[in-house]
Amino acid sequence: MSFEFGFDLCCLIFDIMSTFSQIDPEKEKRKIVSFIRTTLEKQGFKNVVIGMSGGVDSTTAFYLLKEAIPPENIFVAHLYYHSSQFKDIEGVIRKAGVPKENIYEMPISPLVEAFQNVIPDLIGNLDPRFREDDSVRLGNIMARIRMIILYDLAKKHKALVCGTENKSESLLGYFTRFGDEASDFEPIQHLYKTQIFQLAKFLGIPKNIIDKTPTAGLWQGQTDEQEFGFSYKEGDQVLFYYYDKKLTLEEIKNKGFANANKIINFSLKNAYKHRTPYVLNKNV
Repeated sequence: MSFEFGFDLCCLIFDIMSTFSQIDPEKEKRKIVSFIRTTLEKQGFKNVVIGMSGGVDSTTAFYLLKEAIPPENIFVAHLYYHSSQFKDIEGVIRKAGVPKENIYEMPISPLVEAFQNVIPDLIGNLDPRFREDDSVRLGNIMARIRMIILYDLAKKHKALVCGTENKSESLLGYFTRFGDEASDFEPIQHLYKTQIFQLAKFLGIPKNIIDKTPTAGLWQGQTDEQEFGFSYKEGDQVLFYYYDKKLTLEEIKNKGFANANKIINFSLKNAYKHRTPYVLNKNV
């Protein structure tokens, strides 16, 4: 490939990025804050529970939440497995005025280990030498344990659970059913990951959180993009053209996206997650 062709391709992708991904962060903020307030009012709730990992998605959701409701109505849960990341978010939570008694920082490792002891072939401590399916199974257990704790806290505090999923994760099916996708409302699910970064910068989220490598924290060294085999930057573009603009895969590939097949196949193989449970049609 000549340098000139490579440069032109980069310019094309940059131009596509500039037309797709730019959002009006002030407008998004107002829209989401209004959505949160309206949802709580309609459902008759004042309190909200949110799980905060220390990453940009959950921190962005928290920043919007604190604009919508009083801090005393927010309950934060940092449910870690390997090591606590609470120090990264403690400052923003305290600055928002969330009472100390509303903050739960707790390890889920004892609960995960209980499952490992009960299920005969699910042992060890996420050793990288394990089969991939073992790691995924343990990751699913972690996600579902967090869900159980969040909903128990919601019951305790008469609250709704605030989800922290973005549109990229949703379209890719990059979630655990009845785990991290379980929520009562989703304030940022309409925004792609690259758009979340834009909103986070506008909201003034600390740089160390924005710059973190995206990870579900399911095992040591795990990252989202490593699992995907492509970047969020490219993935968002392809997903946008395929789902929002209804372009064919061939048309998308012609725009210069080398991983278009991989991205759409990743999404389609997980599409079943959005359709469960399957039910019998009573008219059949």
